[in-house]
Amino acid sequence: MVHRKKRILAIASGGGHWVQLMRLRPAFENLDVVWVSRDPASRADVEPAAFLTIGEASRSQKLGVIKVALQAFWLLWRTRPAVIVTTGAAPGLITLAIGKTVFRTKTIWIDSIANAETLSGSGNLAARFSDIRLTQWPDLADGDIEYWGAVL
Repeated sequence: MVHRKKRILAIASGGGHWVQLMRLRPAFENLDVVWVSRDPASRADVEPAAFLTIGEASRSQKLGVIKVALQAFWLLWRTRPAVIVTTGAAPGLITLAIGKTVFRTKTIWIDSIANAETLSGSGNLAARFSDIRLTQWPDLADGDIEYWGAVL
């Protein structure tokens, strides 16, 4: 009997969220990872690993949220990950929510290091959909969010 590695879906928006996710690459070495970001040029950061794109959304863009939700559902259906890991922002949160509620996928939210005084808005919403929710600042850790160290 052949045992397949459990697949990880690692997703982040561009910019600092993607940079932070890239800092986690050594933790995923030798694992089956599908990388997802909004910028097709980010494929170069993870080649030859699998890479997919997703649109951008924000609370003020209702149609964008719907479009990203449909894309997230499709990529989760296609990839069937065992775990979703995200450093944010909205596309990561939407994918986390759909993965948790529809596919019963294990989920990990890592709040941006830029949020030194309070959690991000997405980080607060992620509480409903995260099995593990992490902050990169020890002062923000409490019973609901853990500190395991900083990515940067």
